[in-house]
Amino acid sequence: MTLLLLRDPGIDGTAASGFWMLVLGVWLAAGLCVMVLADLKPQVAWTRRALDLAIPLLFGITVFYLWEVLVRGAGVPAVLLPPPSAAAAKFVSSLPVLSGDFVQTFIRGVLIGYVIGCGAGLLVAILAHRFEFLGRGLLPLGNFFSALPLVGVAPIMVMWFGFDWPSKAAVVALVTFFPMLVNALCGLSASGHIERDLMRSYGASYSQTLTKLYLPAAMPFIFNALKINATLALIGAIVAEFFGTPTQGIGFRISTEAGRMALDMVWAEIALAAIAGMVFYGLVAAAERATTFWHPSIRT
Repeated sequence: MTLLLLRDPGIDGTAASGFWMLVLGVWLAAGLCVMVLADLKPQVAWTRRALDLAIPLLFGITVFYLWEVLVRGAGVPAVLLPPPSAAAAKFVSSLPVLSGDFVQTFIRGVLIGYVIGCGAGLLVAILAHRFEFLGRGLLPLGNFFSALPLVGVAPIMVMWFGFDWPSKAAVVALVTFFPMLVNALCGLSASGHIERDLMRSYGASYSQTLTKLYLPAAMPFIFNALKINATLALIGAIVAEFFGTPTQGIGFRISTEAGRMALDMVWAEIALAAIAGMVFYGLVAAAERATTFWHPSIRT
């Protein structure tokens, strides 16, 4: 009803106290529903899954509803904060542009850099676990490089690798390398003394111990790094595009459209990045559940 009332020119932009009381009632009702749903403990598996989906969905709908009515009811200028409906309309009308930006940033920059960075981090972690002196020398360097500001590294990568996607993939590889190195190295050392003594009693080589003991024990740590890097990779690629890129990409579009005060397009690009990040994270989490189904954190 409040959304319908906003179609009235006398309310849209100049809403009075009666309108805001209705909005407050909707907010309280939605909050009450979320609390009631959160207290439910269904026994059926599909009901639990539906409930786990319904709670964040209702919460998200409420947030977007409040955003819509607050912006339109209070008459906030679109150049400061457009309503979600305007951003959604721009998203739908700009699908060809958004698809090109998605391919440039995510497919070329994020995925390639993600595979290179995570793969290199895992490989170096295995070497550092095999040769102790490498671990002692690499971890302090890892802490140093992980503290480097992204806005300082990105222009250097653009100068080294050019303005196209290779420089963005290089930034992504750099920001994802050390989280994988640190987590994988901790995971490779997570196996107990009894298991290691058992493999030695079998006369197993290091490669056999690696595949049968060290890597399976490290899988929860490796997937933890993969999930962390799923978000870091997208952030790194978008930030890197602020410092030089072809006329495509999520970061490029955000920068140029913000300069033109086209905030609806900026929010459409932000929505694209959020959707891509959530789907990417969800795929990694699904792969984790399929791979480490034996781990107590997954079984419970």
